[in-house]
Amino acid sequence: QVHLVESGGGLVQAGSSLRLSCVASGRTFSSYTMGWFRHAPGKKRAFVAAISRDVSSTYYADSVEGRFTISGNNALNTMYLQMDSLKPEDTAKYFCAADPGDPVQLITTGVFGSWGQGVQVTVSS
Repeated sequence: QVHLVESGGGLVQAGSSLRLSCVASGRTFSSYTMGWFRHAPGKKRAFVAAISRDVSSTYYADSVEGRFTISGNNALNTMYLQMDSLKPEDTAKYFCAADPGDPVQLITTGVFGSWGQGVQVTVSS
């Protein structure tokens, strides 16, 4: 399995921004679909965003469309999630995920082969 490490979370006020980072081990970014999921206490884990091999395509949940931007730096083997106009509803633990499969199938099932430990994002009103 690919080793993933997230960073960049924190406590912010509504309307502000955060950028999450996910560093993958080895040369995995160009070969794997990578994505972000979030899990709030008492709620089901939800898809947030994903990016295809070589950052050719991106995918977003309706709840974050227009506010969040997923990107990657293949040379650094790092994926980013720029979160703007944050809302209290965005409060959750965010997880980085990676898998060699097709992006559409992966975001539908949520069954990624590798997961990071997660990073907390808390948005106050």
